[in-house]
Amino acid sequence: MALRELKVCLLGDTGVGKSSIVWRFVEDSFDPNINPTIGASFMTKTVQYQNELHKFLIWDTAGQERFRALAPMYYRGSAAAIIVYDITKEETFSTLKNWVKELRQHGPPNIVVAIAGNKCDLNDVREVMEKDAKDYADSIHAIFVETSAKNAININELFIEISRRIPSTDTNPPSSGKGFKIRRQPSVTKRSCC
Repeated sequence: MALRELKVCLLGDTGVGKSSIVWRFVEDSFDPNINPTIGASFMTKTVQYQNELHKFLIWDTAGQERFRALAPMYYRGSAAAIIVYDITKEETFSTLKNWVKELRQHGPPNIVVAIAGNKCDLNDVREVMEKDAKDYADSIHAIFVETSAKNAININELFIEISRRIPSTDTNPPSSGKGFKIRRQPSVTKRSCC
């Protein structure tokens, strides 16, 4: 089985849950007292996708403004970027749009962009409407999903969709579409953010 290494970077404001998403994906754990990332952290996880193994090389960047100048070093050469916002903080969604502009101007030309509205377990204090975020993601042809690193909602599905969007090494062109519908295995109970 072929092994492909896929560099993925996480971008977004401090406190939106980038590190928690990575920890949930790689270690299947959640720490409510996780410390802010300094500079960036790096983790890997290999998953099977169709007839390939995808080894995700995940760069979790710091969200603090003082580290922002370092971000291009991490998204350069990335196959995908996950831009995370906190559904309970409108300003994190506004900042996300700046990250998208920067990626479009300075990132790899074919980078797969995913927008993740994290903390969907806090729906009762939501400030960013799901429809608004999805409409924005559709307008830039990005993956969109709401996640909860705390409750393990849509974390694996996010990375599966990134695998699906990465151009394959065979002769079949990747399918294009706006957003995606989360598919679950029949034995998995459906979890929802709402």
